[in-house]
Amino acid sequence: MLKLETFLNWLIAMFAAIVLSIALQVPLMASPGIDGPRCAPRADVIGHLSERYGEGRKAYGLAANDTLVEVYASDESGSWTIIVSSPNGLTCLVASGQAFELAADATVKGDDL
Repeated sequence: MLKLETFLNWLIAMFAAIVLSIALQVPLMASPGIDGPRCAPRADVIGHLSERYGEGRKAYGLAANDTLVEVYASDESGSWTIIVSSPNGLTCLVASGQAFELAADATVKGDDL
């Protein structure tokens, strides 16, 4: 169980680093682009991930800028999504993909990343 907690802590730290690196880009993500808006009220985003993709929350953490970073994934399809929610309730898509696996037996060491 300790290895799983270590991995999840590492995973959350990595996502927090991603959030911090894009913190200045969030307003750009909120504006319509080629693919349309990438931000919406939190309840709408969570509902969409659940209903359309069958994704549930797998990990979460707070970033230094008081945003909530979350990983959602589907055990059935392997799809995954990383979202960031600001204190005002706006939630933005950071990344998404396929082949999500929770590596419960992973040990994380500096050179192994």
